[in-house]
Amino acid sequence: MESPLFSGKTAIRARALCIGERIDLRAFEATERLASAPLTVAAGAHGCAVLFRYGVVVLLDMGSLEEVAFLRNLEPLVGDRFQAPETEEAEIAPSSHEQEGVVGGMIHLKESSVERIQLLAEILAKSVMLSHYETSVAQVFERIEPMARRLQEGRGWRRGADLTRYIGGTLMIQQKMVGRVEILEKPELLWERPELERLHARLEDEYELRERHLALERKLDLVSHTAQTLLDMLQNTRSLRVEWYIVVLILLEIGLSLYDLFFRA
Repeated sequence: MESPLFSGKTAIRARALCIGERIDLRAFEATERLASAPLTVAAGAHGCAVLFRYGVVVLLDMGSLEEVAFLRNLEPLVGDRFQAPETEEAEIAPSSHEQEGVVGGMIHLKESSVERIQLLAEILAKSVMLSHYETSVAQVFERIEPMARRLQEGRGWRRGADLTRYIGGTLMIQQKMVGRVEILEKPELLWERPELERLHARLEDEYELRERHLALERKLDLVSHTAQTLLDMLQNTRSLRVEWYIVVLILLEIGLSLYDLFFRA
């Protein structure tokens, strides 16, 4: 289906923003939609927006002021909004004479159909979410490094709350990547439009979604393993300390009993 949104355009700018933990899409139920799954609505004078429940919006063919106005109107629907959202941009060239995919830094599409725009938006949304997770994991890595250094030096970590928080944060990121964003899952659109499989594969490869997802999983596993090892050491140290306290109390009680037996008899 050819979209009238971008007719006559030789280049279209797309910008993906990770603006919060989630977007409540129920408010768009009464809104006229260009398409669903993912939700696509007209926005700006000639552009459109593709919205995802996991907190990403992809804006296409919109001016700067139009983007600001759209995002401001979207704010009440955003849960746990980020102060500094991750962004990713792409240039789209609708052209029937070019092979579909990324050529010369631009994404060439055979036609600017809504389905192709949705597919591209899915890729950009997942890529910007990966960027968000990569930033979060990098920050955790900076905090976990001193812990690993203490472990290498044969010393433990005394703050169990920190370790528990890092393990919990790691599990949350993994849950979001697998459960909410489903980065490695094929978009629903491909079940209805299997002819777009090749375009999806090329874009997925260009943005290295699988490789980045695998690298993130490895880093998360390393953070979780390091924190869990330190937490186990901390618990073992505390258990040993409690055992020594018990031994001391037993010896003290024996000493008092002997004192009563020999000196107060």
